[in-house]
Amino acid sequence: MRHSVILIPSLNPGNELISYVKELTGQGFMHIIVVNDGSGQEYSPIFESLRGMGCIVLRHAVNYGKGRALKNGLNEFLNRFGNVEEICGVITADSDGQHLVKDVVRMDESLWEAGREQEKLILGVRNFDQADVPFKSRFGNKTTCFFFRLLYGFSISDTQTGLRGITTGCVKNFLALKGERFEYETAMLIEVVRKRIAMEELPIETVYVDGNGGTHFRPVQDSVIIYSMILGGFLKYTISSLSASLIDITLFHFLVLWMPGTGGIWAATLFARAVSSFYNYSMNRKVVFRGGGGMVQSLWRYYALCVVQGACSAALVSWLAGMAPISETWCKVVVDTVLFFLSYQIQRKFVFRTCDGDKSE
Repeated sequence: MRHSVILIPSLNPGNELISYVKELTGQGFMHIIVVNDGSGQEYSPIFESLRGMGCIVLRHAVNYGKGRALKNGLNEFLNRFGNVEEICGVITADSDGQHLVKDVVRMDESLWEAGREQEKLILGVRNFDQADVPFKSRFGNKTTCFFFRLLYGFSISDTQTGLRGITTGCVKNFLALKGERFEYETAMLIEVVRKRIAMEELPIETVYVDGNGGTHFRPVQDSVIIYSMILGGFLKYTISSLSASLIDITLFHFLVLWMPGTGGIWAATLFARAVSSFYNYSMNRKVVFRGGGGMVQSLWRYYALCVVQGACSAALVSWLAGMAPISETWCKVVVDTVLFFLSYQIQRKFVFRTCDGDKSE
């Protein structure tokens, strides 16, 4: 008997799903959860056959999407097998035969080595450089991997793989995530990076059935949703920064009108910057990065970064203005733009990271 539960979300499957399940049971996988995600009535005999083979079959009355199917399946897994010592985790697999049983067996072995209590996600990653990989799949995956690495500082070979191994101790991290369709799998990866959960890549064989013609992935709509999720954190960071700048300028404007003169300019500058910076800190902590542990820890990191960033801006603008035949203003635009992107990574990785011993407030 294998040590993992298999979770298969399915919409309008073919008879190959029955063959796939037979092959899985033949390899010792005795616990299989299949989620019927709103398939038509004509597919009922397939799911009845799976139930007769011992599968746990969950049914959605309507098609909710792969993300919802996975979440409901993971919830079922925890309710039934969360306290079973012999079960080390759950393996998600697609219903179209793209994930070979031999790779599922290897995934089970990797989960067993990791241990049920450890928080770990194992990705079955495909080789997109093979000649038989459809262009749209190769281009889409490489583009998504690029943006994920750029914005989250984490290199992943296959962001959309459906073959994933999740240790029992890690499943709860993914139950409340946003995402009803394919973007849910991206949300899992973002959560892994955000919480610094262990992740491993397991190379698997790349299989495309009928040129991947059976996929329910909508190229335009689902891609927009996925990229909205990937870019969402950075867009929130940008809005937080711009709104903080607007608060700073507005407060300065009215305070200078009320307190004219050199003293008033200094007082207006300090007060406006204090208010706008604390607003920016609060937005980044609660909305953008949603982390940072205790407020004291993240607050001093944030203002330390502000001081260092301001000093770097002044030094680099002075250096660049002396080297390039452009005005100090344009030098500052270039320098501060670069620092803006660097600050995002520093805040994500250092300022608002959760440290051991920190307590969220």
